[in-house]
Amino acid sequence: MFMNLAHRGASEYAPENTLAAFYKGVEMGANGIETDLRLSKDGTVILFHDHDLNRTTNGSGAPRDYDWSELVELDAGSWFSPAYAGERLVTFEEFLHHFGRKELHFALELKDQQVEQKMLDLIHQYRVWEKVTVTSFSFDNLVAVRKLDTAIRIGHLIRKIDVAALDKLEELGAQQVCPSAELLTPEDVALAKSRGFEVRAWGAFTVELMDHVLACGVDGTTINFPDKLTARLNERAHGASSPV
Repeated sequence: MFMNLAHRGASEYAPENTLAAFYKGVEMGANGIETDLRLSKDGTVILFHDHDLNRTTNGSGAPRDYDWSELVELDAGSWFSPAYAGERLVTFEEFLHHFGRKELHFALELKDQQVEQKMLDLIHQYRVWEKVTVTSFSFDNLVAVRKLDTAIRIGHLIRKIDVAALDKLEELGAQQVCPSAELLTPEDVALAKSRGFEVRAWGAFTVELMDHVLACGVDGTTINFPDKLTARLNERAHGASSPV
């Protein structure tokens, strides 16, 4: 099944990495959710992308500078729209409580060091290991995960697929390579698949790039607008070609 992964939730329509965005992604046909994992000062695993709080909350500084009891008081919705005023940040455990029993795939991007063990503990506590692919731009994060868990699915976020990158992933026992949509070619996808890897694109920020990665033959992509991808996949399944 093609992976239609709501990128930080349906982040074109609701504030990213909030319950509102995650639920909207599922409502729009996503069969998976992509999100970002960081640690708070007191070691709580939270879902947050940026290095600092300024862009998407009314806070400032790094999430790791605050305990969760402080972070939960922040407004994570007003920056996006007054309609989402008061939307809160989300812990990974809270996310699993809401979505762990659903038939969804979870692409978990590690944004901090030392988050690996706490993430894995929650994955096993909520028994979702078969639904998860752990990803990162940092190869060191992936090495740390693999040392702790020899079976969990791993994917590396990279700019461009090449033989050297695939060699490293094969040695690590990774299952997935995650290239930039903008730089992707059908030849890249064919190379990765010939080596036994899934190919999941990132950065498909426009409908044109969405169509490009589909034409390249990827197995899935993160997407800010899962409704448009759902519509396109339905068109392809029924042989239609009308624009989204």
